[in-house]
Amino acid sequence: MVKPLVSGKFVALSGGVGGAKLVRGLADCLAPSQLTVVANTADDFDYWGLRICPDLDSITYALADLNDEQRGWGLRDESWVTLEAMRRLDDQQWFQLGDRDLASHLFRTQALRAGQSLTAVTRQLAQRLGSATRLLPMTEQHVATRVFTDIGELEFQQYFVREQCRPAVERVEFAGIDQAELNPEAIAALADPALRGIIICPSNPFLSIDPILSLRGCREAIAEAGVPVVAVSPIISGRAVKGPAAKMMRELNIPSRAAAVASYYGELLDGFIIDEHDNEQCSEIVRMGVECRAAQSMMSDLNTKVQLAAATLSLIEELA
Repeated sequence: MVKPLVSGKFVALSGGVGGAKLVRGLADCLAPSQLTVVANTADDFDYWGLRICPDLDSITYALADLNDEQRGWGLRDESWVTLEAMRRLDDQQWFQLGDRDLASHLFRTQALRAGQSLTAVTRQLAQRLGSATRLLPMTEQHVATRVFTDIGELEFQQYFVREQCRPAVERVEFAGIDQAELNPEAIAALADPALRGIIICPSNPFLSIDPILSLRGCREAIAEAGVPVVAVSPIISGRAVKGPAAKMMRELNIPSRAAAVASYYGELLDGFIIDEHDNEQCSEIVRMGVECRAAQSMMSDLNTKVQLAAATLSLIEELA
């Protein structure tokens, strides 16, 4: 049984790998009833006729202690027999689906086709894989990230996996965002009188967090919650730990610095956590009207995940 580090409830907004690491640390600091995670679903797409939800799965696997820490995504002790067989039939297969991972996608697709909501399916997957933390897709409507690059418009997974983030990014759009609404359960979590704080995980601001914040009703629900909003920088010493965040910032003419991430989130933030190597940027962030704390933010194991989660919760407590 988790001994809560603080009282009250918390909502975390998260993308995949980097966000999932902090979420795992938060789950060790809080009781399951204290934490609601709202995950980006604009990366979701169909492959082999299956509905793939990469960020939801990364967070689910991390919370269930099933994720592959070395590879950074997918399940530990995975095998690739089906993928190898498919590539013998079609050598253009570029998205990697492991054999055990396939079970999640099969389960999800069958349930969705039977009329279940993505929220309900996500809850069932989490419970059956061993996670008690509430994980919500950001919306029940389809939203799809489109990346406009120097080689043309790409679906997100084409840019991220097939092209390995090599093309220069010119702009990002979210197809379907105007018709999508924030998950009603997320709205309820943000309106809970016991809510103590909102955490923006160290995920890509443009590809993972922006889709959530762009949903109708999201920014309003955050503002009306009236609790501290604290983000953790995904940029350390000018670089992203994983993924194209720093590269995208340079291509979009945004300095690849932690302070630039704080500036990008702007008035949404009350607090910001940066890595101790970027400590000199704290004063710059404070001048923006945002409280700043430096911490060891490279999450290499469970202990460092918990330490960063504890530092984030501590800043929320100070601000509250």
